[in-house]
Amino acid sequence: MHPAPDYRSVELTLRPRRGRPRTVRIQDGRRGHARVTVLGRAPSEAATADLVASTRHVLRLDADLSPFYEAAAGDPDLAWVTAGAGRMVQSSTVFEDVIKTVCTTNCTWSATVRMVHAIVEHLGEPAPGADGDVPWGRAFPTPVAMAEAGERFYTDVARAGYRGAYLLSLARSVAGGELDLEVFGEATAEELPDGELEQRLLALPGVGPYAAAHIMMTLGRYHRLILDSWTRPTYARLAGRKAVKDAAIERRFRRYGPYAGLAFWLFLTRDWVPDPATDATTTA
Repeated sequence: MHPAPDYRSVELTLRPRRGRPRTVRIQDGRRGHARVTVLGRAPSEAATADLVASTRHVLRLDADLSPFYEAAAGDPDLAWVTAGAGRMVQSSTVFEDVIKTVCTTNCTWSATVRMVHAIVEHLGEPAPGADGDVPWGRAFPTPVAMAEAGERFYTDVARAGYRGAYLLSLARSVAGGELDLEVFGEATAEELPDGELEQRLLALPGVGPYAAAHIMMTLGRYHRLILDSWTRPTYARLAGRKAVKDAAIERRFRRYGPYAGLAFWLFLTRDWVPDPATDATTTA
């Protein structure tokens, strides 16, 4: 997903169940709604239905966050989220979220962007009208495409370092049918409890405690806090302290129960969201 040229909308390239990927543009619609436009020629009814469903999935529009909002309403630091914050964007597949998460481990954000852009630009299938030398307008590559790329691609092109072996292993396992990551997104918490899900994620190549918590967040499992070299000092700064132990952070958000990780993340990223009361350019 990336901003469209006018910076008042975003574009997302998705793969319908049949046919080539298509790029959709998401803009403000009538109050309480968004307008989704498929760029290029008009798609078939079946493709349109697939693209709309995928867009709803990526934006997590069907998530019911009512219990989280009820808990946040009485918290001065998080009452602002009750206006509708908290729908964490996810990828169209669990495979994509796992690959992208591995690309965030032990590196700067600019390095993550570089790796993901290279993978999408060189291995992703383009939608009609996509430019040839940029990642925009290309769907995230399939496990087969990533598996067939070979080791040198991840070393020389994606420059993924040690992560390359993990990315290739994940792609080969999924492409070969040995690993089904999508079941993690389909299973309910009753069918696959958080603890079991975490252990299965930790068994994946390149996935440690931080990555597991991050992937769980993209799956709508908000119990775990993402604790890493950015979130810890950021929390300490916002809390007005030099340092804070993990146990103290966990206690602060324990009241949120299964939404503790979401509450923690929104606490950290409050300044990422424009304040409608002070920013006249913000729209409802």
